[in-house]
Amino acid sequence: MWPQSSGPERVTVGQASKVAGKRNESVQAKIPISILPGFHVNSNTPSDDYLIPLNLTWTSLGALGGGQVTYPKPSLEKYEFSPTPLSVFTGNFELTASFKVGATATAGPGVAVGKLRYQACNDKSCFQPKTVEVTVSYQVQ
Repeated sequence: MWPQSSGPERVTVGQASKVAGKRNESVQAKIPISILPGFHVNSNTPSDDYLIPLNLTWTSLGALGGGQVTYPKPSLEKYEFSPTPLSVFTGNFELTASFKVGATATAGPGVAVGKLRYQACNDKSCFQPKTVEVTVSYQVQ
């Protein structure tokens, strides 16, 4: 059983920056993430196989291709429950998603949709993993 909390969200995903580009152009969207003080999430490259990584995957790209995600550099933190330091993200940071506008994309607006999976933890325990939707609005010029 995972610890429950009725307090504020431990991890908040902000609105991604809107991107605009012509056919075949590369564009990048910044996706802001905010983690409450006293909490962390495992990085995209966790220290142990059993840890749940922060991971953004795209479910619908629309007229965009790619969607490669660049994660910030994690920090190594020591917690009571682990004998070794863990690779984590804390505080406020951004993920960068790189797309390429399709060669045959129709001019106009669209939305790329993804799922961000993470597990928030504090210095004593981890909470139930969550998956939240991430959207990136785009304009094909």
